[in-house]
Amino acid sequence: MKLALFDLDNTLLAGDSDFEWAQFLIDRGVLDREVYEARNQAFYDQYKAGTLDIREFLDFQLKPLSRHPRRVLDAWHAEYMRERIAPMIRDSARALVERHRGEVCVIITATNSFVTAPIAREFGIEHLIATEPEVRNGEFTGGVSGTPSFREGKVERLEAWLASRGESIKNTLKSTFYSDSHNDLPLLEQVSHPVAVDPDDALRAHAGTRGWPVISLG
Repeated sequence: MKLALFDLDNTLLAGDSDFEWAQFLIDRGVLDREVYEARNQAFYDQYKAGTLDIREFLDFQLKPLSRHPRRVLDAWHAEYMRERIAPMIRDSARALVERHRGEVCVIITATNSFVTAPIAREFGIEHLIATEPEVRNGEFTGGVSGTPSFREGKVERLEAWLASRGESIKNTLKSTFYSDSHNDLPLLEQVSHPVAVDPDDALRAHAGTRGWPVISLG
């Protein structure tokens, strides 16, 4: 099996879907700008700095899902896809995915599956490993289900997904992972072909030390 793994935010997308979802809700007046905008930026800065407390962030990001019916959230998401996500999908990112057609393609992201599942479909990628919001009776509770798909959690979630298919990352004929972030170093170190995509400074330095390819989709 050949495995192609893609980080989503700032890798396939020219931006961050998690950050933009919160900004979309703020701009619609669903979330109070004074309360949420500064916190949204602070969490994003912490992510980039490698200091993010994922549980604290998920409490911030998932709680609003519990306050609205799923049908309303789905309608907002369709609008969000048109307004925020479509402009962040570059032809170069679509071409990168196309180069791996015929392989097992997976988007693996820390962003929750409510936000990212429609984006994965837009790229024509069948498999998604994402942080899972807790659902009860078809509605979101505001909690998280299982291990967040973040840092070492990405490795754990991928290994569990592969095991469910009777596979393991060590048994793949070729495994490629594209990412922009030093937060993904735990998984980048596990694959046979790590690729840094428009990387942050920490990942760029690490890629240089390890001799990993560095590419740009910009």
